[in-house]
Amino acid sequence: MGMEILKDLEEFSFKVHTEVSPAYYHDLLIYVYRKYIVPFYYRFANVRRWIINGRETLAFTLLGSDSWYVDVEITTGDPFEVRMRPYGYNFPPKVLNRIKEDLMIIFQMFEDEIRRTTLYFAWVPGKHLTGEKMLTRRKKILSQIFTGNMLLLFVIFILFSYLVFAVVGPAYAPVVLVLSQFILVLFSDKIVMQMGDWPITEDSPTVYVLQYHIPQEEFDFIRQNYSRERLLQIKKEIYERTLALGRPIDLQAVQEVFLKHGIIIKPENLLVKSINVYDIVKMVAGKFEMPIPKVRIANIIIPNAAATGPSPRFSLILITTGLLIQLNEEEIAAVIGHEMSHVKGRDPLMLFMITSAEYLFRWYILLPFIMIFGFFYVIFALSLIYFVAKFFEARADLEAALILEKSHALADALRKIGYRRLWLEKTSGRVGSWLGLDPHPPLFFRIERLESLSSTKIKHPLLQSIKDCINGLLREIGL
Repeated sequence: MGMEILKDLEEFSFKVHTEVSPAYYHDLLIYVYRKYIVPFYYRFANVRRWIINGRETLAFTLLGSDSWYVDVEITTGDPFEVRMRPYGYNFPPKVLNRIKEDLMIIFQMFEDEIRRTTLYFAWVPGKHLTGEKMLTRRKKILSQIFTGNMLLLFVIFILFSYLVFAVVGPAYAPVVLVLSQFILVLFSDKIVMQMGDWPITEDSPTVYVLQYHIPQEEFDFIRQNYSRERLLQIKKEIYERTLALGRPIDLQAVQEVFLKHGIIIKPENLLVKSINVYDIVKMVAGKFEMPIPKVRIANIIIPNAAATGPSPRFSLILITTGLLIQLNEEEIAAVIGHEMSHVKGRDPLMLFMITSAEYLFRWYILLPFIMIFGFFYVIFALSLIYFVAKFFEARADLEAALILEKSHALADALRKIGYRRLWLEKTSGRVGSWLGLDPHPPLFFRIERLESLSSTKIKHPLLQSIKDCINGLLREIGL
């Protein structure tokens, strides 16, 4: 039986923007070889490497069955380019998406390793010194929120609940608790604003990020001998020599400042990035036909964004510098579009109403039965609420993809942001990802849904998302 190139899948290619400097491009290819090819060597053939015009390529063949195989080439650059060409009969098209997903996870794993020995400085001109030395506590709270570790806030709420019950008694305590949370929701934009570090406005629209990838031995020396205050002084001096004077951050100024403090910079390990966040948010708001929300930058390395506020008029989008570092501008816009959908749909207010109604119903109507079936009911109720929350998240994905026409950019952003979770979903049961106490649908579902999106004539995104989530769960259960 002869082999032939599939006509409808002649070549599949995609690009990957990586945050590492060109000095690490070769190491990234070697990392792909070590982590992706070597452990499963029996599935690969024709592994080779070459350099043309300064760009290095790693090539290999993924062996499928007797009837098909895939040639893969990964070429360094900004961005990296990946080309895949399938051969043979009965080729399963999903293989190409699986290769893409595996490679993007490997890329993120490598970036994670480099991140551990990377020095990051971020500035918003005119705002960069505000409260720099007082951010530790706020950053810890934000880190807990963005990583899902809400234990501290949960303990605070429990203690507050005991206090309310002691003061007003059990007859009125639930209503007081709900009203207090309602006040928090109404002023959530102002509360969360205090968690951020720098406001983004039309006058201060751009975030500048400097990344210096440091060799391990040099990083250990810096960590042991340079306090946080001294690093902040270096950051301040770089700013005063460049952005404060209306100049871009240039290599010479960075080298001079670091040398003054006893650190010799290797130019090939340095990256400088500028992102006009205000223009991106303004563009997305225009597409959604909404007022431009308040924007705040949280200077933490965790890649994430969040939207809050009771209505579009009183809304805020919080963006971390980690998100700006790891994503390109198209992916950033797609993530902001997801958050804009939450604002447009008043999702924080809707979820508050759902959880409050359940809480009051449980306390005033079901309390006699709760004494008998309390544990099972609470688990059931929480699971149901979190499953309903998945509808809003799926709707936000869908609206962002349809309005911005960036479904693949949002899918790639989700891969980068949540690659650990995606890897866990690939290696564990998928049903648990649907039924767990997480307001987000499983990542594999969100990515597959975005990449298979073809219609732009979906009249009711929320109803479509409810249907998709229910079908997704039933599919995993096997129904």
